[in-house]
Amino acid sequence: MSLYIFSKRKLGALALLAVSGLLVFWVASAPHPFVAADIPPHTANLENGKLFYNIGGCISCHASEADAAVPAGGKPFATPIGVLYPPNLTSDPKTGLGKWSNLDFVNAMQKGLHPDGAHLIPAFPYTSYANMNVDDVLDIKAYLDALPPVKNASKQHDVMALPIIRRGLGLWKWIGLNHAKFMADSKQSTSWNRGAYLVNGPGHCSECHTPRTIFMSSNTAKLFQGGPHPEGKGKVPSLRDLSGRGRYKDAKDLVLAFQNGEELGYDKMSSGGMGEVRKNISKLSESDIAAIAEYVMSLK
Repeated sequence: MSLYIFSKRKLGALALLAVSGLLVFWVASAPHPFVAADIPPHTANLENGKLFYNIGGCISCHASEADAAVPAGGKPFATPIGVLYPPNLTSDPKTGLGKWSNLDFVNAMQKGLHPDGAHLIPAFPYTSYANMNVDDVLDIKAYLDALPPVKNASKQHDVMALPIIRRGLGLWKWIGLNHAKFMADSKQSTSWNRGAYLVNGPGHCSECHTPRTIFMSSNTAKLFQGGPHPEGKGKVPSLRDLSGRGRYKDAKDLVLAFQNGEELGYDKMSSGGMGEVRKNISKLSESDIAAIAEYVMSLK
């Protein structure tokens, strides 16, 4: 009888411990969205929105399978955790962002949160977009709102235990999401700072060119030193000391590579993972391309 009572008490203690653990997990992983008061009044600048849409490479992931020039989503994106299907970014009210408010959009871009509060998988690089100015983020939304609406319902991600993974991302964000906004370096030129902002914020270059820790957060101690390809095959090269390694002569040489790629003999700039990136960068103004090149070539 005493053994039965002891076992019952032990089971009760274990059940209480499990419930307590789940409660701690639920509270610690809760979303922390911006509220309406956090979003400043904004006058849309569509040209600026288009610029950041291009440097962000939105079309590269959100292209529809029916038309690669339309960001209606649906094209499968293979990752180590499963196949993701990027959503529709057009203004369609049922299958796209047509009903999203400015607050919804900023929460997605900078907090990694869906309007329903679910954590977004960081294959969507909100960890870099979090460093952007809110006005630039809102200009992207304005540009997307101006695109023709396309009806294309999002597919369910093919990821095992997706609800648990989503909730667990709330814990991961404590170490994997830095909300600090970009700060200009007063010791550097205006052009260098512009390039640094474009590369580290909307360009999200470090997402691929920086290795990960065991927790899958960016290893900032090895920033831009290259790492495993995000799709799980091959490696992404380092961006450090490109001139010293003989990759490019100088910033002007890198500008030509961004603008022309393999047409001028710049290896691996029009194909592979960099093909889409180069195509998006080539749509920017020459001054912005030069700023990106200046910053990248300064990485020693």
